[in-house]
Amino acid sequence: MKKWWMIVCLSVCAVMASQRASAQATELAQLALNIEKLAQFKQILSDLKKGYEILTGGYNIVKNISEGNFNLHKVFLDGLMEVSPTVKQYQRVADIVDYQLQLVKEYKAALARFKQGGFFLDGELDYFSRVYGQLVNESLDNLDDLLVVMTAGKLRMSDEERLAAIDAIYTDMADKLHFLRAFNNQARVLSLQREKESNDVKVMQGLYGNP
Repeated sequence: MKKWWMIVCLSVCAVMASQRASAQATELAQLALNIEKLAQFKQILSDLKKGYEILTGGYNIVKNISEGNFNLHKVFLDGLMEVSPTVKQYQRVADIVDYQLQLVKEYKAALARFKQGGFFLDGELDYFSRVYGQLVNESLDNLDDLLVVMTAGKLRMSDEERLAAIDAIYTDMADKLHFLRAFNNQARVLSLQREKESNDVKVMQGLYGNP
């Protein structure tokens, strides 16, 4: 009987030992698996970190480059807002102002002469005044355009563009002065013709007496 209990006890102990061994083996296997997963997770985190650093570095590079280009672009554009000595000393700038002064001086002198001559009707003199007024207003617009081109901070233009704009204003102002002189010349010729006709009538009246 004692032998039988000893066999039973030994068997139970053996089973328990086997179960503990199996449990320990399972725990060891799970631990090894956990360690492997942890290593994989660490690698994933490392890869993510590297990717983030590359992405951030690339973004910063692009950002710096873009800001650098923008700053260069801004400097360039700001430079276009300035008026260089080449533009300021351009001869046609003074010529434009001089042409405007000549236009005003010549139209006033012509209008006064035509009024004093007495060979134009009031309606004709009013027409002359309107023509002169339109020319003067347009010439003042030319001066305004010139002022904009010559004032720093108004327009973003290169020297070549500013000089071209000044040339265009100069041509327009010269055309106005040319038109004024042609107009005045035609009016003067008409005035002389009427004066001659008036003198001829007086001569005829002197020869043949008043009707």
